[in-house]
Amino acid sequence: MPVATGRATIIDVGAPFSSSAEAQGWLDRAGEDELAADLAVLNRALHAFRLATADPYVNAVGRQQALVARVGYGAGEEVAHGLWTSARELAPESPRRRRSAVLGPQARLAAVLNGRERVLACEELTLRARLDLDQGREREAALQVMVALDAALAELAAEPKGAPDLPERLSELRARRDPVALAAQAALAGPLSADQREAVESTVKRIEAALRARAVANTW
Repeated sequence: MPVATGRATIIDVGAPFSSSAEAQGWLDRAGEDELAADLAVLNRALHAFRLATADPYVNAVGRQQALVARVGYGAGEEVAHGLWTSARELAPESPRRRRSAVLGPQARLAAVLNGRERVLACEELTLRARLDLDQGREREAALQVMVALDAALAELAAEPKGAPDLPERLSELRARRDPVALAAQAALAGPLSADQREAVESTVKRIEAALRARAVANTW
């Protein structure tokens, strides 16, 4: 059951089909859920390759980066060479978005590129924590969000033009530091507890919300 995204092909041989009719039935039902599951497999392999080769330029891929996404099935030698017995293309979802949601990132990109707005270190650190969370790397996420939180507290407090509710957001983030510090300390020794995972996940969400509010305040 391979899934192709862009130039990558993912081959799943964990549960081979017993007949072509069974394979076709699977293909008729397959969709975005199957694609997401196989992208997770690809990203685990990319992460392992990144560590094995010590190459910082190897990164995860997302659904939105796929030029073409297909699901299909075929015999072993067939799919090993990128061929299919039968396959179909998955059309990306295109939900309607408010005009401000479309133009906001474009306006901010222009402001960053021409130097009118500075990029904060906590933005990149938070993105790394988000990626670790999404990829199931909770220990790495806990360590990353500790640094992201400290950077956010320092940088957002120094913002000359912040969101109207920035003081309230900063107060909330400061209250999260102790739980996040405990989670980061625990991550050095092993897996996190359920409470520690929740502290990490909710803190990433709150930093993301503060950064979105800052972007809106600086853009419009």
